[in-house]
Amino acid sequence: MTDRQSSRLKRRIFEILEAGAGGDTTSKIVDRVLIVLILINVVAVVLETVPSMRAEYWRTFQIIEIASVFLFTAEYLTRLWVADEHITLRHMPPYRARINYAIQPAALIDLFAILPFFVGFLVPAADLRFLRLFRLMRFLKLVRYSPALRSLGHAIASEKRALLACLVILFGIVLCAATALYLAERHAQADAFGSIPRAMWWAIATLTTVGYGDTVPITWLGQVIAGIVMVVGYGLFALPVGIIATAFAREIHQRDFVVTWGMVARVPLFSELSAVEIAQVMRLLHAQTVEAGTMIARAGEPAHSMYFLGSGEVEIELPRERVRLHDGAFFGEVAVLRKAERSANVVAISRCRLLLLEAEDLHRLMEDQPGIAARIREVAEERLGKEIITPGGDLVKDELVEDDDLADVDAPTD
Repeated sequence: MTDRQSSRLKRRIFEILEAGAGGDTTSKIVDRVLIVLILINVVAVVLETVPSMRAEYWRTFQIIEIASVFLFTAEYLTRLWVADEHITLRHMPPYRARINYAIQPAALIDLFAILPFFVGFLVPAADLRFLRLFRLMRFLKLVRYSPALRSLGHAIASEKRALLACLVILFGIVLCAATALYLAERHAQADAFGSIPRAMWWAIATLTTVGYGDTVPITWLGQVIAGIVMVVGYGLFALPVGIIATAFAREIHQRDFVVTWGMVARVPLFSELSAVEIAQVMRLLHAQTVEAGTMIARAGEPAHSMYFLGSGEVEIELPRERVRLHDGAFFGEVAVLRKAERSANVVAISRCRLLLLEAEDLHRLMEDQPGIAARIREVAEERLGKEIITPGGDLVKDELVEDDDLADVDAPTD
């Protein structure tokens, strides 16, 4: 194999494992196989702790473990091999890029997922059965395949200072509550409240609203203090929950904003717009979800809007061929300039999340913002007469207009 072929193979493996596009079928298959394997492992580890299940299905559990370790090890070593393909690591020598990748949280989780097996295999004489429970670390591998879990992790990391401050406050309240109960109850209940450390157990159970009931105040002063601590506990533990919830919602909003921005900015019709102007276009978008088999656009009907494909896959049925578009694609953008007739059917191959831009909305924006109208008119004029069935984008040739028609459509009104 030549160096060029090896480089192409390495890049392709990297795309499948680390940077697969939404429409990459191979990447989807690999991800789903690994997800299923992770879930099977978690179920097997849990059931193996049941004595009767372990005795009856011991051989099955062993087969699952050996097969899983083989596949997870191959995955881990392959990810190390392609580590220097990461944008942030490309400037490093390959060995250094792999070292830097190996100490990242995701890579450490991959390592710990297979480490218990090899430790037990290399040290068979020692009683290392407790290491089997570490196989549950494989569950954390799901974070790699879940944008929501990644967003939650980013949200917690972004608010680490605020959460640390909450922990300091909580510890302070626990200490104050334990001290107050120690002073009020130390003579009445020396066993339960004879010292501040003993009273801290009661303070933690009360502040968390768990209230185990194994230690309760019996003096009137202790009961008053307990009532105050209970009320304070409701508010205190709502504080970190609120911080995380707000940060998580902000993270989801930012992620959706970046994805939508990227889809709008890549459309040739809008590529020359400024950041402020693209943001104005984004405010006009409408979300729509369609199921597989839905006819999104039909040949012969008026072309009244353009579409951005947020997720899923669609097929354009042309007279001589069929074109498939995947996540991030767009089609029918010239329809926002003129309501022509569609010359092709567009069918959803899978469940799709679409963003629609109605022609009327964009025309209204162009009337209000002559600068945007001029920019869009310039780009559209450059595209007149071109074939527009492209991997990224447009829908039908019929949507293109002549210069005089375009001027009539786009001219801003007084």
